[in-house]
Amino acid sequence: MKSDPTFWILARASGLLAYALLTASVLAGLVLKARPLGTALKPATVTDLHRFLSLLGLGALSLHGLALLFDTAVPISLADLMLLIHASFSLRKRIGTRNWRRLHWVTYVVFALATVHGLAAGTDSGTTWALALYGAATGAVLAATAWRALIPPARRITRVPDRDRPLPV
Repeated sequence: MKSDPTFWILARASGLLAYALLTASVLAGLVLKARPLGTALKPATVTDLHRFLSLLGLGALSLHGLALLFDTAVPISLADLMLLIHASFSLRKRIGTRNWRRLHWVTYVVFALATVHGLAAGTDSGTTWALALYGAATGAVLAATAWRALIPPARRITRVPDRDRPLPV
């Protein structure tokens, strides 16, 4: 009797989708801070996009974990998955804004680990398209990070209620 590959296919697809969405979220976060297009993009719009992409990415990542839970080829327990989800949700409210910002620096490590995970554990890792995906994602994040580090962000202009002239902030 042949085994059903549904969960294996779902795990592959959701893992790749999660990687692409989380890469896009990292890039949106970098664009928000580095402002490579100056004032062409509104910060509120980019922030909403960043949050939306991260939420979709986390949803795809959760689906990836659940699919692996039901796939018999990969041994993962429900307890492991529940522990990971609980830790991520319980930390959010308790760590405060300052530590939340510090935690965002960890996304670089998470991105690197996700890339290594995809290359090492992904069943499509040896294919040209998968290597192109990992290479393009890594290149884009490195380029956006370099931009953020080397180019100062565009200065915001605010209006003072008493005067008509803008003041840099």
